Formats: sequence, C-alpha cells, structure tokens
Amino acid sequence: MLLFMNQTPYELVTVLYEDANILALNKPAGLVMHSDGRTEEKTLTEWITENYPHLASIGGSVDPEADEEVSRAGIAHRLDRDTSGVVLVAKNEESFEYLRSQFNDRKVRKVYRGIVWGTIKDDMGNINRKIGRSKKHGVIWSVATGAKGTLRDAVTKWRVLKRGNGFTYMEYYPMTGRTHQIRVHVKSIGHPLVSDKLYGAREGKGLGLERTALHAVSISFTQPNGKELKVEAPLPPDMAEAVKMMDAVS
Repeated sequence: MLLFMNQTPYELVTVLYEDANILALNKPAGLVMHSDGRTEEKTLTEWITENYPHLASIGGSVDPEADEEVSRAGIAHRLDRDTSGVVLVAKNEESFEYLRSQFNDRKVRKVYRGIVWGTIKDDMGNINRKIGRSKKHGVIWSVATGAKGTLRDAVTKWRVLKRGNGFTYMEYYPMTGRTHQIRVHVKSIGHPLVSDKLYGAREGKGLGLERTALHAVSISFTQPNGKELKVEAPLPPDMAEAVKMMDAVS
C-alpha cells in the first residue's frame, strides 16, 4: 500500500461530498471502520468524531450489547479494512434512518473495481450463489457448498475492464450486501482478488499490492430531499499502478 510521505491511513481520509444531511468520505485501505476493543489503532469512527464531534451519537452504537459501546458516528454501511473507497455517513438521525432503509431495500447502487488472478474470458456475467459461514473457518464466509448455518442470497454482477499479464481488472455491481460478498464470489469462480489474505492466500500477493485489490468506486442513492446523488472515489495510487503493471511482459 502506497502512503504519501509516510502518512497513516487515518491521515489520508478525505471528504468527497457534504451537505446538511450527508457526508461522503474516501476511506483509504488499511483503516478499520470501528474499534474492535482489542487494538489501539485509529479508526474511521474516530476520524469522524474528531472532525465532526456532533456526529458521535448518530446511529447509536455498533453493538449495544457489547461491554464497551462503540459509537457508530453516523456510518450507514461498512467496508473491509483493506477495501478503499466511498463511505456514506449520516449527519442526523433522520438521514441515518433514511440511508439505512435505502440500503435495506437495496435501493443504493454500489460499484466496485477489483483485480483478480487469472484471465476471465467472458466480458460480463452474474454470480448468483448463496453465502454462509465457512465450515472450516468461522471467521470467513463461503458459497453454499462450503458453508454452514443460515445461507443468504447473494448476487454480484460484473464486467471486465481489462486483461493482461495473467490478471483481470473488473467492475462489480453487488445486488445484495453480504459480508465479504465480492471476495467470496470471485473466489468461488476460481479467480480470487489479488493480495486477498483471507480468500486468495494460496496465490499470495501480486502486482505490488500489499492489500486486497478492491475499491468502492461509487455509490448512487436518493437523498432525503428526493434528488439523486452519485458520489465517486478516484482509484487510489496503489491500484492505479497495479492496473498499469498488467501491461508488463510476463
């Protein structure tokens, strides 16, 4: 992961959009959303409460039953630590409930970009495979054949943007919002994301990437005032460089 002048991920958070109700942030890779109570590393929640103290109580706590409450600070959804890109934050309770209902009703349109191992021949496709907890490892998820417990519907549409040097650069359109959905789905078709420590461990790191090659490039939704809004986050330097490296001769 490339950091500018030794800046930490916490210091690289930027504002993509802001109005009276909504704040959209560009989360860098390597930054966790909320504290897990076990480490002292800085979180996106802390960034929000430091720069927008009045948002500390918006949305309540992440886990009301935990020994130590962790402020949600208006964050309406989540990205994995190593996934970069757009995060929506509500600036008041009404907007928080509005955004959450949009996510629950699958009215928010999310677009991700990622690089996978191998060459995918088709130009576009659809992965429709239910997801549940892995039978072997409780901290990861799996498609139905390798999962246990409750299986949830999961659908990911995709298209190829570029192929080269044994890799494929892709755009993903998740129709559902399951934990690790894109990561699990691409692994299930034999093309895990580059440098994914959980789902692509066998392949290891590639293209100079120290983190999972996944970026939340845009989110489109209807604002509380009824107007449509699309917020975009530019491809970060490490992934842009990885895409260029796909042109290298093997």
